[in-house]
Amino acid sequence: MTTPVIEIESVSKSFGDFQVLKDLNFNVQQGEKLALIGPSGSGKTTILRIIMTLESLDSGVIRVEGEPLWHQQQNGTLIPADEAHLHRMRTKIGMVFQLFNLFPHMTVLRNVTLAPMLTKKVPRKEADARAMELLRMVGMVDKADAKPAQLSGGQKQRVAIARALALQPKVMLFDEVTSALDPELVEEVLNVMRKLAEETDMTMLLVTHEMSFAHDFADRVLFFDGGRIVEEGPPDEIFTNPKEERTQAFLRKIIAAGQRV
Repeated sequence: MTTPVIEIESVSKSFGDFQVLKDLNFNVQQGEKLALIGPSGSGKTTILRIIMTLESLDSGVIRVEGEPLWHQQQNGTLIPADEAHLHRMRTKIGMVFQLFNLFPHMTVLRNVTLAPMLTKKVPRKEADARAMELLRMVGMVDKADAKPAQLSGGQKQRVAIARALALQPKVMLFDEVTSALDPELVEEVLNVMRKLAEETDMTMLLVTHEMSFAHDFADRVLFFDGGRIVEEGPPDEIFTNPKEERTQAFLRKIIAAGQRV
């Protein structure tokens, strides 16, 4: 077995008195597509934000490609990482957020080229060429000169995906990327993600309430509740024959709300 791309070891995290992650452990293999499902507040988004280094952890260790993320080695022991280490590790990871986070004063093209030019010192001509390739892939090449205010929510999210891909990350994190969209715009974003999953060997972690998409997208599903993984397995197993009562109750509510799983 090769070294996992991501290793989560005994990770805990609290916000004040609320413990949102409780001694969390799981691994993600190279190229694996992982769906994280569960009720709101169960810790799914928090673990993505910790992997992206947007939130710190209280205890435990995360490794990316075998290298500690929030720590670094010193004299054979792990110490808290300095900013230079975190900056270098961030280049391995891309994240697409619920609310796009595009720069409103920049064109679509500049939104996609900014990070490679700043963080990797990619020349503008090269960054532009790569950005246009990515915009073509997400169906947004005709909007390269538009500003975000001129785009629909679905278009903004497709640009956000292209922007995250521009740094050529080893791992892509998707946090509820369709939940802020009007229902008729959801499918266009999901189609881009399907294309990514089918055409690349990129490792991808997805937090979503779109159960039918999670079923089709994922190699493995983790069901979170109360800061822990209650159940995990292949999509067919989790969605059609869950073993844990908590998983069964969650899926019953989803189906009662009209979703297909």
